Amino acid sequence: MGRLHLMSVYVAVVEAEGFAGGARKLNMSPPAVTRAIAALEERLGVKLLNRTTRYVRMTEAGQKYYEDAKRIIALADEADAAALGVHAEPCGQLTVTASVLFGRLHVMPGVVEYLHRYPAVKVNALFVDRVVNMLEEGVEVAIRIGNLPDSTYRAMQVGSVRRVLCAAADYLDTHGIPQTPDDLLKHHIILARGLNPNDELRFLRNGLPQTVKLQPIFSVSDNDSAARAAMAGLGITHLLSYQVAEPVHSGKLKIVLSEFESPAIPVHILHREGRHSSAKVRSFVDLMAERLRKQLSA
Repeated sequence: MGRLHLMSVYVAVVEAEGFAGGARKLNMSPPAVTRAIAALEERLGVKLLNRTTRYVRMTEAGQKYYEDAKRIIALADEADAAALGVHAEPCGQLTVTASVLFGRLHVMPGVVEYLHRYPAVKVNALFVDRVVNMLEEGVEVAIRIGNLPDSTYRAMQVGSVRRVLCAAADYLDTHGIPQTPDDLLKHHIILARGLNPNDELRFLRNGLPQTVKLQPIFSVSDNDSAARAAMAGLGITHLLSYQVAEPVHSGKLKIVLSEFESPAIPVHILHREGRHSSAKVRSFVDLMAERLRKQLSA
């Protein structure tokens, strides 16, 4: 059996999380798939999969081999497409992820433009407020807010967002505008737990970090509820700038203590493929990078 064929069988088994599922995906018999994996492990001299009666799991060597095999298969597919003269036309299934609100406001319009431009692509958008494991969930492109840990993924910074404090004008007229972070101790505070898991807010004062311990009158799990409570005049909330961009622009909320804000948070586009990424990934990344750089610099 050829090396590329064995790689393809291995990738199918990993992604189907089993030999039977891999066999169905490849239209092969389960015994043939089992023989192919055994032949691959024998050729490499290393165990790639741990097997039980219920599932298969990659070993550490198996995970690295999966990533390399996936890249090699993509390069082979790209070479075939180039030889056929269809390399420039993105096609196939593309899975992308972002947080819920950022996805709705900034990624979804880009997806719509992308699908109009490349009708041969089908997009699966996973908008969730958690860090998605791209490898395990088959995600090819992720838009992430925050500093990135070391990883093998390719990352492109496309902008940044600020941590802002804001409140309704009516609340500020009644309770006054805080002039320093310490003044927050005298105010009603609304905390969105996703951004603020504890009761501390961090600031920069005269170039030095300052932490203020607060006693919020309202804590809530989602950002939208915190913003709505602030717009209703309940108090001051702490959110990311994109999460309150519309109410700030319309005057429903006003930003306070902007001169004490901590450093901005980077926004990156991540993808699993290398320099020779597939046409669908490369075209989507290029489109989203152009859109986000304009939107996040405004």
